Amino acid sequence: MRRILVLFFSIILILPLAACNNDSVQKLKVGEVAHTIFYAPLYVALSEGFFEDEGLEIELTTTAGGDKTMTAILSDGIDIGLVGSETSIYVEAQGSTDPVINFAQLTQTDGTFLVSRDKIDHFEWDQLKGSTFLGQRKGGMPQMVGEFVLKQHGIDPHNDLELIQNVDFANIASAFSSGTGDFVQLFEPTASIFEEEGRGYIIASFGEESGHVPYTSFMAKESFISENEEAIEKFTRAIYTAQQWVAENSPEAIAESISEHFPDTSIDLLTKVVDRYKSQGSFATDPILNEGEWNNLQNIMDEAGELPERIDLEVLVNTSIAEKVISE
Repeated sequence: MRRILVLFFSIILILPLAACNNDSVQKLKVGEVAHTIFYAPLYVALSEGFFEDEGLEIELTTTAGGDKTMTAILSDGIDIGLVGSETSIYVEAQGSTDPVINFAQLTQTDGTFLVSRDKIDHFEWDQLKGSTFLGQRKGGMPQMVGEFVLKQHGIDPHNDLELIQNVDFANIASAFSSGTGDFVQLFEPTASIFEEEGRGYIIASFGEESGHVPYTSFMAKESFISENEEAIEKFTRAIYTAQQWVAENSPEAIAESISEHFPDTSIDLLTKVVDRYKSQGSFATDPILNEGEWNNLQNIMDEAGELPERIDLEVLVNTSIAEKVISE
């Protein structure tokens, strides 16, 4: 009888504690602009339990496109968006009363690759002249960086080739696969899958050609950040932990960690893609978006004719959260 009473009171004591622990977990809705190995540190944070360690539960959805991701942020469909920083500039230029703030950078180079329909042993950028080039959505970072790189190599993307940029982001790969274009700009793992299947050949990296730029960052409305400072700090800490983990571990270990998020992709292919991104410095090693990167972003936008106005770093970037996390 005594044992039963002890067990009964133990359960009575444990239940409130369990309830308290459940109450302390905060759920955050996060939308990623694309589902790609390019965002490996995010998936590492999920797989290795770094968000759980911070008392966060992450509901991750793929919002497929910068415009859709920003709409989801502004309409409170998601709390945090992982998307190109240029989208926050577009919103600010329209006179937003609740600006969307970049608070943690995830990738620091372009993540796309130039894929040729035919195998080219000795590629020269001039070979794009007179071709049909299937680019990315007009006004998005992939397209703007693509045009920036072409111009660096003396190619006018609007006169020296036939530039197609009216295909929806989610349909670009299938359009190329069905015969549209001589060249295409693709993310991974699609580019490597096409290469494995003989549907295309990777011949150049836009990330290597364009330099550092805040390509994809975590952002949220200013009001959400101010009302959820502790949660945003915890989120940033988990991302920073994952960034350091990625920096310190091999492509094989990273591939194994993120494999559950890419169940249809082999470990060998995951490893190959991670190694490619890691070797070209695509994964940011900390979440700080610095002024040099911000200026490079606006230079690329300006070159593409898509910069509505120059906006100072401190208007749309909050580095204090990342700086605090790093200094701990």
